[in-house]
Amino acid sequence: MGWNRLYSLKSYIKSSLWLVPFIALLLYILAIRTVSLLEPWLGWIEPWPWGMDGTQRLLETIVTMTLTFVVFTFGSLLVAIQIAGGQLTPRIIATTLLSDNAIRLTVGLFTFTLLFSTGALIRLEAAVPQTIVEIVAFLGFLSIAAFLYLIDYAARLLRPVSIVLRVSEEGRAVIEDVYPAMAKAEADTVTTHLHPDTVPDRVILYKGRPAIVLAVNKSRLLAQAEKTRSVIELVPRIGDFVASGEPLFRLYGILSPDEDKLKSLIAFGPERTLEQDATFAFRIIVDIAIKALSKAINDPTTAVLAIDQLQRLLCFVGKRDLGREEIFNPAGELRLICRTPDWEDFVKLTFSEIRLYGAENFQIARRLRAVLEYALQVLPEFRRPALETEMALLDRSLAKVYDFPEDLELARIADTQGLGGSKSLPPKAQSATGSVTPFRPL
Repeated sequence: MGWNRLYSLKSYIKSSLWLVPFIALLLYILAIRTVSLLEPWLGWIEPWPWGMDGTQRLLETIVTMTLTFVVFTFGSLLVAIQIAGGQLTPRIIATTLLSDNAIRLTVGLFTFTLLFSTGALIRLEAAVPQTIVEIVAFLGFLSIAAFLYLIDYAARLLRPVSIVLRVSEEGRAVIEDVYPAMAKAEADTVTTHLHPDTVPDRVILYKGRPAIVLAVNKSRLLAQAEKTRSVIELVPRIGDFVASGEPLFRLYGILSPDEDKLKSLIAFGPERTLEQDATFAFRIIVDIAIKALSKAINDPTTAVLAIDQLQRLLCFVGKRDLGREEIFNPAGELRLICRTPDWEDFVKLTFSEIRLYGAENFQIARRLRAVLEYALQVLPEFRRPALETEMALLDRSLAKVYDFPEDLELARIADTQGLGGSKSLPPKAQSATGSVTPFRPL
């Protein structure tokens, strides 16, 4: 199995809800066969203290109860997916709800309890081992506790703050993996050593159904380039859409790597994922923010919660070395080119759409300014131009939106809470107009 197929299989397993109940089915088969082998040692005795009728009612009650739990859980999950996808963004379905281990394990417990109880009920004749009844009763107790826990857990999970926090945590991990090195004192170096007019010796086209580039095995691509003493350029970025006939690789060198081998090191899929896509976490959180700012929903406070996490991610990625498009071998020879998002990409993704849809709202305007002023304080000097450009665009947008000077002055006050928290800012950081004076590092 090629690397791309193995990667797709792992991603499917991580995001599939049905696999855990299926594993519970296999465990039931193993458990019931084990019990059958242990029957001579368990000893078939009259159940105590319930008697035959009481044991039958107990088993029937547990079967009915767990079946109800399964139906209720799946029904509620479908409704929750529809509501969350409609009010937040459809992109959270695969990244949060379907891949959540608590939900999957709870459904697996319900399935195992239902099957085991049904198996014990079927075997109920003149007598049944007391140990089996005790196991079923214990599983029923666990199912009740798990069901009560699931209700509380799902209610907390589907809150906007929980969703954006989870996406932010995953995005932070991806950023750390894609950009492992910390930023240097100078700006990122992203210029290619290949001359712009360099003609590739060979171009490999994508063949297949239209798809998104999900992941790349850079280490093996580097090994292929080193083996053939060539330079491999991956044309699309991770997260890009490619159609059949579009360039996938450009190869520079007399010896070219095997085409099938190279294609097997690229994973494709129908939609973007968080595994290697450094900007997708930003995309999901921005989608949540702009949907909350739509006229149909009109929930700017949720947008402020999203901006809180965008500030965290933006400041985190701003401290990383983003100039890693080119990969060299130990001898310093260029071997691999894989394009990644630069600082301007992250800044525009963070601010542009939210500013467009939310400049007319006091909470959004003040919170965006607070993010910009905080980033200007904590990030390196060479990150400032893009942030200052966004600050100027924000000021121009506010001047266009607000007709009254009093409203314009209010909208230009940086506020970490959106509206109502400006007084909590450190007094030394405030200027005479009430806005935060950015600290300029030496």
